[in-house]
Amino acid sequence: MSLKLGSILTIVVSSETTAKEILQKQDLTFCNRTIVDAVRASQHYEVGLPWIPVSPLWRTLRKVCNSHIFASIKLDANEYLRRNKIQELIANVSESCLKGEAVNIGQAAFDTTVNLLSNTVFSMDLVDPNSSIAREFKKTVRGMMDEAGTPNLADFFPLLRKIDPQGVRRRMTVRYENLLNLFGNIFDERLQSRKSQDYTASNDVLDTLLHIIEDDIEELNKTHVMHLFLVLFVAGTDTTSSTLEWAMAELLQNPQVLLKAKKELNQAIEKGKPIKESDINHLPYLQAIIKETFRMHPVVPLLLPRRAGSDADLCGFKVPKGSQVLVNVWAIGRDPSIWENPNSFMPERFLGCEIDVKGRDFGLIPFGAGRRICPGLPLANRMLHLMLGSLINSFDWKLEGGILPNKINMEEKLAITVQMAEPLRAIPVLV
Repeated sequence: MSLKLGSILTIVVSSETTAKEILQKQDLTFCNRTIVDAVRASQHYEVGLPWIPVSPLWRTLRKVCNSHIFASIKLDANEYLRRNKIQELIANVSESCLKGEAVNIGQAAFDTTVNLLSNTVFSMDLVDPNSSIAREFKKTVRGMMDEAGTPNLADFFPLLRKIDPQGVRRRMTVRYENLLNLFGNIFDERLQSRKSQDYTASNDVLDTLLHIIEDDIEELNKTHVMHLFLVLFVAGTDTTSSTLEWAMAELLQNPQVLLKAKKELNQAIEKGKPIKESDINHLPYLQAIIKETFRMHPVVPLLLPRRAGSDADLCGFKVPKGSQVLVNVWAIGRDPSIWENPNSFMPERFLGCEIDVKGRDFGLIPFGAGRRICPGLPLANRMLHLMLGSLINSFDWKLEGGILPNKINMEEKLAITVQMAEPLRAIPVLV
């Protein structure tokens, strides 16, 4: 489907075959981005990994991510940090359980995701789940997602960029600078600490990146690192917590699936205990639930926009140079030619098959594919399985207010990400 949005020709791709053509076969032609005006704030588009063109800087940042941040050996080394955060999540939910209070699943998932990520990156909590800071942090991140997903006249008519008619870039600048200043302070404090003779290095991401900078291993500087952290926290927290919320909603709406998941967990792990990352490979049904959630509820329904670097032929359709291309992974995940009963939540479809989310199967590409695939996939996958498995193995759940499973509000609220229109609230019961 093609649309003329202002002066920009936009091609929307909704089939597995065409997605493969763009993301794999003609990846070189379509590898760069259309830059939305919102990410011009704070010059983020010049150094932010998702937005910069394929270039020496892009290759350096990808190498840093793949080799020094998200490599299995690195994630294994700081696994204990995430394990501690999962134990804290279970402790916080247990308090609600004792009080008979409902848990806002999305907020609890967001708080935990922020601290899972911040402990991996900084060896510290960024938010206290019981304070207003956590809600403000979530508001800032959601605000960024909303701004980036807002239809903006400056994107359709580039001549309007100078005047920023809707104020999107101005508001985005304030939010960017808040987080960049936060990360900058942490960076400077760590840099100062490393000068002390009794400093003990950690296995976290910040120490790794400072080592790279100090030893001139890669052409990396503080600005690159600050904007990389911005990407990690904005892209990683909202998407992961929203996916967890959708997964819990589907399990509560489909009690037979939840029972099957709990049975698998009870057999593989002692009942009532949080799971460990080493358990994930032994839990195929839990893995299938996560994949089915990705299929039905891809949090970024339209992958970040691509731009045709030259005139191209796309499955018989002429795509002019400069056209914007959007891949509709939501539609692909509901395509009846690929998926049987596409509107039904059926994790069993993934048992005994090799389909995964690593960009090889173009019917299931929530993280994208090709050279632009999300580098944070390995960490996101670990965090999702940890949180979901631990929540359903440690507690039974019932909906607040006696709501029946088939009455859960599954409406979507769309920005650049898709969230539940109405926050999911459920009451935990100790098992």
